[in-house]
Amino acid sequence: MEKRDLYDSKRNPTGETILKGEETPEGRYIVVVMVFIQNSKGDFLIQKRSERKNGKYATTGGHPKSGESSIQGLLTEVEEEIGLRLNPDDLQLYYSGKSEEKRVFWDDYYIKMDVEDIKELKLQSDEVDDVEWFSESEIIELMKQDKFFKNHFEEFEILLDWLKHNNL
Repeated sequence: MEKRDLYDSKRNPTGETILKGEETPEGRYIVVVMVFIQNSKGDFLIQKRSERKNGKYATTGGHPKSGESSIQGLLTEVEEEIGLRLNPDDLQLYYSGKSEEKRVFWDDYYIKMDVEDIKELKLQSDEVDDVEWFSESEIIELMKQDKFFKNHFEEFEILLDWLKHNNL
């Protein structure tokens, strides 16, 4: 069973852990990481989550395992879920936030890269049904149809603002 590190309200490690699926204790936080992968055409690599994971479209992400940094956790999640290796030097942290209600710290990353053939990616079947390239407008349309995971769409909106302000 996967362990996750716990942090205090200032994101200092407490030395405590919980198991995947356990509720985060009061006054403690876990880290959530995600990445938006954009190709040279401007499209984003989006996954269709398995029915067990709500069946909606989303970006790739998850929780670092105990002992992993935010970036290490992200690299692990991307490789496990969609079989893609990212170069950590190409990742850009575009947003880091905190949710008191959900007791999480968010680290959102962006990477610009082309993937030769997404049909060759090895998907983790209990987590991901499919991956596709979607344009910004297609993602917005999926959200309007309630087919895109709301939490990830909120992070996508932050990304779009960041991209606009950084001329990327």
